[in-house]
Amino acid sequence: MDLKSILAHEIKTQLLSDWSEEDLCGLIETPKHSHLGDLAFPCFQLAKALKKAPAQIANEFAAALSSPLFTKVEAVGPYINIHFDGVIAGKEIVSEILAKGKGYGTHTFGEEKTIVLDMSSPNIAKPFSMGHLRSTVIGNAIATIAEKCGYTTEKINYIGDWGTQFGKLIVAFKKGGDPEKVKENPIAELFVLYKKFHAEAELDPALEDEGRRAFKLLEDGDEEVTELWKWFKNESLLAFKSIYSLLGVEFDSYQGEAFFNDKMEEVVSLLRENQLLEESQGAQVVRMEDGNLPPCLITKSDGATLYATRDLAAALYRKRQYDFDEALYIVGQEQTIHFKQVMNVLKQLGYDWADDMKHIPFGLYLKDGKKMSTRKGRVILLEEVLQEAIKMAEENIKLKNPGLENAHVVARNVGVGAIIFHDLKNDRLNDIEFSLDHMLTFEGETGPYIQYTYARTQSLLRKAEVMSPMKFEGLADPESWEVIKQLRLFPEIIEKAWQHYAPSIIAKYLIDTSQSFNRYYGKTKILAGDSEQDSRLALVQAVGIVLSEGLRLLGMKSPSEM
Repeated sequence: MDLKSILAHEIKTQLLSDWSEEDLCGLIETPKHSHLGDLAFPCFQLAKALKKAPAQIANEFAAALSSPLFTKVEAVGPYINIHFDGVIAGKEIVSEILAKGKGYGTHTFGEEKTIVLDMSSPNIAKPFSMGHLRSTVIGNAIATIAEKCGYTTEKINYIGDWGTQFGKLIVAFKKGGDPEKVKENPIAELFVLYKKFHAEAELDPALEDEGRRAFKLLEDGDEEVTELWKWFKNESLLAFKSIYSLLGVEFDSYQGEAFFNDKMEEVVSLLRENQLLEESQGAQVVRMEDGNLPPCLITKSDGATLYATRDLAAALYRKRQYDFDEALYIVGQEQTIHFKQVMNVLKQLGYDWADDMKHIPFGLYLKDGKKMSTRKGRVILLEEVLQEAIKMAEENIKLKNPGLENAHVVARNVGVGAIIFHDLKNDRLNDIEFSLDHMLTFEGETGPYIQYTYARTQSLLRKAEVMSPMKFEGLADPESWEVIKQLRLFPEIIEKAWQHYAPSIIAKYLIDTSQSFNRYYGKTKILAGDSEQDSRLALVQAVGIVLSEGLRLLGMKSPSEM
């Protein structure tokens, strides 16, 4: 039952026949405090048309508006506050959740349109750092939310597997690499070599030239250099996939930068044919139609291509391959200008579908207030953080529930979930100061708190030996109505999260829902053995459904015991 739609219908039918229900729905608000009603209708936008003060309109409309579902309609200043009958409305809401199960909150407005997501994209031969967590979990959550809204998705891991840095790594390996050490622990050992190269290059700048020459050999297909590059790449992908497995993230494609090596000449030719290329200090650039943007660099003075050239080639390929309706680039906000340039170039080439490409920026993880950097060694390894979280979760479970079966599996779900939720509860545009203590706190507004609340619902159902959906006959107490009102927001929250590409909206909703249920649990004896026990258990089932589905949308598991 959509309470906003019901109210909008009544307002249109009884008061504003010229307005659409959709427009009226857009005006309706949910008060922050329950004593102000379940919904509120502001009258500001009616003042000009009706030539009356908003407060006067509110008084007149409140006196005229009625429905069997409304227990109270009152004017408070310029607002009409509406209180619903919690028994009647609650029965409809909870019954719908129980009937739909995991399908509750599903939308169809996506119409199976294709969304392509460019996400995660770590660099090979470098450790998977906390810096790549955001793109991975934000992208994964956005994809899952998109599917919940009726879209089909293609998740692309655009691996950083090309560029001068690989020439530098090859030089470092040839000068001091131990093949056995690399075989034993490839990522860690390659990372040591990478840092060593840059430290030595600061003392001997000629090393930089050696790195560039080695990369030129790679570009030219030199057999020895190419074999080393393939080895680095394969070992890196194995290590990455181990981390993705921990996170529960899967991809439809691992096409990295190297995949587009033979596709960039088409881009340069198209730009030349459309007379968009200009020479600038020996390089080839495209001027931007937006004067606030710098020219887009397409080739260097030596003819080498750049990130923009690759992203242009990738965009053309993905449009042809997937015929996407929307292409989302979940990449840090420091790349904002780059993506504006790429989309501008595509528009100048006459590709109107460039308007369907969107950069979804996010803030950084900071260490001591500074950006993490693999080159300078200022990096925190994601796998180490995940393993530490799992260890702490396991210790916590041993203290609270020592006899729990599959304790390690539960600890993995809780520990990894803590890291994911800590990221996603933050607005994606905000920077996050790395703090292992904050990430692994299992109290307060955290992933484990929500998972524990879900486990509590399942414990209650087990104690009552509930095996199938209960029947909800309605509850009259105000505490249960507060929980039900929270549950009815779920479909609206999912739609809003998609519209803003903001998993944090769902994360914050799950915190609110968990707190609402735990307040109810603290005040109400659910297993009282009276005539309303079945309805209370039905409400518990509904809470479990919403929490579990909400966690799934964020890429988290729902342990039934903790």
